[in-house]
Amino acid sequence: MTFSIVGFCERTESVGIAISSSSIAVTSRCAWIRNKAGVIATQNLTNPHLGPIGLDLLHKGLTSQLVCDALLAVDKKHHFRQILVLDRTGKCVAYTGNKSLQYHSHFTGEACGAAGNLLKNPKTPELMVKEFLNGYQEELPQRLMNAMFVGLKSGGEIRELQSAGLMVTSGDGWVSTNLRIDYSENPLTELQHLLSHYKPLEKGYLERVDYPENYQSS
Repeated sequence: MTFSIVGFCERTESVGIAISSSSIAVTSRCAWIRNKAGVIATQNLTNPHLGPIGLDLLHKGLTSQLVCDALLAVDKKHHFRQILVLDRTGKCVAYTGNKSLQYHSHFTGEACGAAGNLLKNPKTPELMVKEFLNGYQEELPQRLMNAMFVGLKSGGEIRELQSAGLMVTSGDGWVSTNLRIDYSENPLTELQHLLSHYKPLEKGYLERVDYPENYQSS
């Protein structure tokens, strides 16, 4: 009941994920990210245990393919799951179990991948990846959001969306963008609105880590 995209920015060495679903609070169960490791999306009758396991393996330096294989091995009901694994170098691997909700599909491209289930249009992930690749001039958070809106325009999910999330690492620090809309009639629109307000402030939040004295109140 979800569609998502993961991506890597070569300029900043950042990784990120954007996700939306007819289920509430989808980000809390399905989106997993860690700086200097990578991204895991685990969706469709979700097993949230796979996220932390996958990130730990990515952090140890395993390739995205080896991590995906490991996740399938530990989850005996992986036929119900849909998984995206993106490592810190941008290599992406996708898996869709044969018991995933119809219509389902996934598609990977250079430094990105998208997946969805209960879709109106099974070509949605492919269209999302193409949008992401065409938007290389944009910063990673907006590239991911643009791909999500293409996914929505192409049909999105059969059910009405209720939640969405966006998570992006800063490249050399923490998860600098971590925005969620957990319940809304227009979650992607609200998430874009939230990003537009957050983005001008992000640089200051990052600088405060190393230069807090520059942000003392007078």
